[in-house]
Amino acid sequence: MAREFRLPDIGEGLTEAEIVRWLVQVGERVEADQPVVEVETDKAVVEIPSPYAGVVLAHGGAEGDVIEVGEVLVTIGEPGESAGPGSGEAAGEAVAEERGDTEEEPVASDPAPIVGTLGDEVETLRMSSPEEGTTPAAVKALPVVRKLARDNDVDLEQITGSGPGGRILREDVEAAMAARADGQPGEQPHEAVDYEPVGAGHGVYDYDEHQATEAAVGEAAARQSAGPRPAPEAAAEVGGRRQPMSRLRRTIAANMSKSWSEIPHVTTFDDVDATRLLEVRRALGERHGTKLPIEALVVKAVLPALDQFPEFNAALDGDDLILHESKDIGIAVDTPDGLLVAVIRDAADKSVMDLAGEIRRLGEGARDRKLTPDELSGQTFTVSNIGAVGGGHGTPIVPHGTVAILSVGAAKLRPVVHDEDLAVAPVMPLSLSYDHRVIDGAVGRRFMALVLENLEEPALFLAG
Repeated sequence: MAREFRLPDIGEGLTEAEIVRWLVQVGERVEADQPVVEVETDKAVVEIPSPYAGVVLAHGGAEGDVIEVGEVLVTIGEPGESAGPGSGEAAGEAVAEERGDTEEEPVASDPAPIVGTLGDEVETLRMSSPEEGTTPAAVKALPVVRKLARDNDVDLEQITGSGPGGRILREDVEAAMAARADGQPGEQPHEAVDYEPVGAGHGVYDYDEHQATEAAVGEAAARQSAGPRPAPEAAAEVGGRRQPMSRLRRTIAANMSKSWSEIPHVTTFDDVDATRLLEVRRALGERHGTKLPIEALVVKAVLPALDQFPEFNAALDGDDLILHESKDIGIAVDTPDGLLVAVIRDAADKSVMDLAGEIRRLGEGARDRKLTPDELSGQTFTVSNIGAVGGGHGTPIVPHGTVAILSVGAAKLRPVVHDEDLAVAPVMPLSLSYDHRVIDGAVGRRFMALVLENLEEPALFLAG
């Protein structure tokens, strides 16, 4: 009996995924729990195993297609069996089995349409004109696109769809959001320098070896777009060519726009004499026979400050501040596909060497796109590193859902004063951005002062 396996929700609030690569082709046999396809969500590329054994009768989409949760991903049956409309009853039974439904519950007899083949199946949204109140306007858009518009207060009636038959695509809504954000830039916070949308790092810069560590730090992704698309004729006029952004790059751009437009940022700056920090890093590396990612020491130095100032390890929810009990620190990794934020769970329970091992593991997994959605979301505080590319001070963007981010620049030799004597030492720039709705400037300076004290003398946090 042919069974249709539908795309499950494999992440927090997943609504759709893009088919990256079919691992089992039509006509080939697949075993239960064998990976059958790779799909890309907003942050991760994951393998989805087949719940059934049998022969793949049909794919629910081609590589590159986007399908929604609940749509047919793959049809599996026996050799010679049909995957046509006749398999709909089997599909309903399979879905009922997965949900634990009773036999009395009705199931759909027709498989869900595949995105891109809507035809007459496209859902039409009827909306009344706010001025006349009686004139309906037909809007063609998928449910996921309408939800995106609702969540961001975008009026679909004001958008001209660029899809087939005038259908409004996700890109159309994202362009409208970006255009609105560009038209309302807001006031620059009083402490912030010129806006530089770095928001990501590639590993702390080693001032004496001039090379990046194995993992990086920064912020990642949610759901808006960075800017409107130019019209094809406009691109042609300036001699440019259109290059679609990857799904991950669109997600990064979306998160940056959402954070920058919704969070009132303030950034405070300082420099730390990193002489002792780098000495300790070198000594630990020699003792354990490995190169220690400096991110491990930076995270360890931040943890006592999060204990003393719990509002930095928090999230704003309406009029309430949620103070997190665990400290899940976001570490971003520079991958060929773009920046990904990997999360160190319960960082306060780990030693420096444990943190180093976790940073390496997460870095490798992110570069290979093998991390799970849970490993790529839910940070409570972020340490962003722009030092790997020689960066100094910056204005890191606070990741949405958190209230603060610390950016670490490149440690470089600079003149410093020690006990009224001029000396040369490795100086590491620090930039702390925070949500001014939650944190006042004085509290931000006190938090930074404690982090500086810990970084200048690692014994203060290593002894704890």
